[in-house]
Amino acid sequence: MHVEIIYLMAEAPVLLSAVVCQYKQCGQDTAGEDRTEVRTFEPEQTGLKETKALVNWHASGDATFHRRCWVELTEKCKRTEDGVSAEEIKMIKEAKKTAEYFDCDERVKSEAKRVSQMIMTSSHCIAFTGAGISTSAGIGDFRGKTGKWTEKDRAKATGKPTKSKGKRPKGNKGVIFENLRPTYTHEALCKLLQMGLLRYVISQNTDGLHRLSGIPRDSISELHGNSFHEKCEKCGARYERPYRVKSRMENVVPKKCKNCRINHRTGRKCERKGCDGYLMNTIINFGDDLEDEPMDRASEHAQKNDLVLCLGTSLTVSPANELVEEGKKPVRMLICNRQPTDFDPMCYKINSETKSQVGSRVFGDCDHLMREVMKCILPQDALQEWEDGREDRMEEYNKQRESVD
Repeated sequence: MHVEIIYLMAEAPVLLSAVVCQYKQCGQDTAGEDRTEVRTFEPEQTGLKETKALVNWHASGDATFHRRCWVELTEKCKRTEDGVSAEEIKMIKEAKKTAEYFDCDERVKSEAKRVSQMIMTSSHCIAFTGAGISTSAGIGDFRGKTGKWTEKDRAKATGKPTKSKGKRPKGNKGVIFENLRPTYTHEALCKLLQMGLLRYVISQNTDGLHRLSGIPRDSISELHGNSFHEKCEKCGARYERPYRVKSRMENVVPKKCKNCRINHRTGRKCERKGCDGYLMNTIINFGDDLEDEPMDRASEHAQKNDLVLCLGTSLTVSPANELVEEGKKPVRMLICNRQPTDFDPMCYKINSETKSQVGSRVFGDCDHLMREVMKCILPQDALQEWEDGREDRMEEYNKQRESVD
């Protein structure tokens, strides 16, 4: 059972969820407690009989648990004497790969107070962002329970097509990038930058939402490119467009990239007098080298930082993820992501001098955390004015994008 409740708060409408734990031995509401959400094979695919199941699985393979119930369930799968069926063991093992964790509201608020103090006492705070900050804008992530690579792995494991009528994301196919708008997190980072509390943004995203939110070009390194930018392959001139830059094969002399084997040319030519070089998209595909200039600027700020806000990223993509360790020691790091990362232990380290925890680790949605952080940083009147200004900012975003219906 899933009940959606809308609470109208002063700063903005917030959508909360009241979800019943689907572990049959529990069945209690998860509201106010840490929870875990998973997606696995569809019960129909594995042949699981409902009467023998320990979980009330949705037909799509989705399930939500108290975090403690999820731990108990996974432990049961290790002990055959508990009578867990082979079909359900298979489902739970797959579900473990997709598990997303959400801290309770009380813990998020508590950590937000710590994080806001860390930000306000930092001398060179930077942000390192990934796909997770854009999911609420309509962009799919990669390794979440409905992530692009997760879905591909699951399909490969079953060898069967999905039969559920529930929608399953297929990467970002069908997403109209021109219609996407900055999330609360995008806008919060821009505000912190304007206040001088944030010095630089390093992003792995290509959706263009950081730049659309108002972050200046010299304050961000978009390591993997920007879908709205193109550059001249001859003179290096760059152009920022109001539309997503795509290759138009009918208008372009194809030239496959030697690294990724994909054609980067867009069909347009450089506008600089006397150049006439072909324009290319700026997207870094698998196999491509990162551009030197944004990587050098990112490394420069990473080395100066005394606090890095890692938001919506699994921190698995190299060499970008190596940047978060380049700061002043001991490295102070906030990680907000739904799934664990290899860098989580760094957040819990204790400073030998102050005997306090160096960083912060929050499981859940970036918008949830950043909303609480901004409450702690901005006075109530200033917060209200800024949040009420989103409607005007939306109009400005709309002017900067060409709609493509």
